[in-house]
Amino acid sequence: MKLAPRKAEINADYPASILGIQNIEIRPKIDGYVENIYIDEGASVKRGQLLFRINAPQYEQNVTTAQANIKIAVADVNAAQMQVDKVRPIVEKDIVSPYELKAAQYTLESKQAALAQAKAALNNAKINLSYTTIYSPADGVIGVLPYKIGSLITSTTINPLTTVSNIESIYAYFSVNEKQNLDFFLAAKGNTMQEKLKTLPPVILVLANGSQLAAKGRIETASGLINAQTGAINLRATFKNPGGLVRSGSSAIVRIPTTIDTAILIPQKSTYQIQGKIFVYVVGASNKVKSQELVISANTGQFYVISRGLKAGQQIVVDGIASLREDLQIKPKVLNADSVYRNP
Repeated sequence: MKLAPRKAEINADYPASILGIQNIEIRPKIDGYVENIYIDEGASVKRGQLLFRINAPQYEQNVTTAQANIKIAVADVNAAQMQVDKVRPIVEKDIVSPYELKAAQYTLESKQAALAQAKAALNNAKINLSYTTIYSPADGVIGVLPYKIGSLITSTTINPLTTVSNIESIYAYFSVNEKQNLDFFLAAKGNTMQEKLKTLPPVILVLANGSQLAAKGRIETASGLINAQTGAINLRATFKNPGGLVRSGSSAIVRIPTTIDTAILIPQKSTYQIQGKIFVYVVGASNKVKSQELVISANTGQFYVISRGLKAGQQIVVDGIASLREDLQIKPKVLNADSVYRNP
């Protein structure tokens, strides 16, 4: 086969971990017993949907007590106001000292402050009581339910009551080494990192069973630091997740396609290895074959992309290499290159 430059699409695969765009831990803010659970593991919920009810009667009592304290404070304010109204006219007539009026006014202000404090205590008690019912803060999917009805929970409980994962879209986190990162972004258009990210080609998510997510994604972020231990840079690709097929915590592969316009491609079956090095037989003068060591830049699965060792116009042996040896003269049958690439 005579070699000629061809367009090739190279796929680079990177292991990735999947997270929903939101992973919200649902934690109790008060102490009590789980009275009711209104959802099940794996259920889809909407924002504002009731999830749990916690039995904590002490917070109802706190509201009742705070309401009673407000009534007491209101009565004290009214009594202090009456005292002011009583003292003012006799002070104006110089029957008693103005000091008596000032004292009555200070008492009124004190009682008014006590009333404001009682109202604040009622608001706090109502807020704490509201924590006995827990609603979903977002649309999503319910995770594990480690606590069952009757379980004692506190605000310091280690495990959350559950997790709500919004998986309408998903994040795929993966890492590339420093060289891959430089090659990747130097080839991208744009002056800044953000401009380069916008011009990157769409990427593919390969699921654990080998199938591909229907919707392609885009690389949206790249970390600003290189991990000193691994030399890796973290990237994040975002994918639409119709139907919630991919769940948070899944493993997958991010596949990044790259197009090479003038690649030298040869079938893998036309090569052989010696001590870890890859060779091919080149047909030279008088149809004699010579082995040629190759430097491979990429592997498309059925073809090698050659970076060094071959050039356009040379002829290589595609089939029958097992019976060849150095400087053996052959009678080659020239194959049409298109047929080789269609049927490697």
